[in-house]
Amino acid sequence: MTTLNDRPVGAPERTIGQLVADATKDVSELVRYEIALAKAEITADVKNGAIGGGLFAVAGVLGFVAFVFLGVTVAFALHEGAGWDVWLSFLVVAAAMLVVAGVAAAIGFGRVKQVRPPERTIRTTKDSVAAIKAAATGKPVAKTITGGPTSGATSARSIGH
Repeated sequence: MTTLNDRPVGAPERTIGQLVADATKDVSELVRYEIALAKAEITADVKNGAIGGGLFAVAGVLGFVAFVFLGVTVAFALHEGAGWDVWLSFLVVAAAMLVVAGVAAAIGFGRVKQVRPPERTIRTTKDSVAAIKAAATGKPVAKTITGGPTSGATSARSIGH
C-alpha cells in the first residue's frame, strides 16, 4: 500500500539533509545541461568566426604577396607596353591590389558578423532561475515554451505552473 507520494505506508520521512542533498544534485544537473546547451549553440558561431578569421588571414597574405610579385610585374608591363611612366604604372597596380584585398576583407567581416549570442541558452537559464526563485518562495511560475530547437518559431505561450 502506498500514499500519494508513492512512499510505502510507514516509511520514514526524509531528513532536511537528504532534501538539501537532492536539491543540490538537481541544481548541479541543471547547470550541466545549461553548459551543454551553450556548447552546442556556440559551436556553429565559433565555426563562422574561425572561417571569417581565416578569410582575413588569406586576404592579408594574398594582398601582400600579390602586391609584391604581381604588382611589380604588371607595373613594368604597363611601363613597357603602354608607355606609362613607372610611377603611374605602380600607382595603378597598387590601387587594384587594395581593391582585391578590400573585397576579401569585406567577405571575412560579413562572416564574423554572423556570430550570435547563445539565445536559447540565455532564455532557458532565465527560465530556470525564475523557476528556482519561485520554488524557493512557493509562488507559481509561468514557463515560456517555444517551438522545438529546429523550428525557429518566434511565438511563445505561457503555461501557469
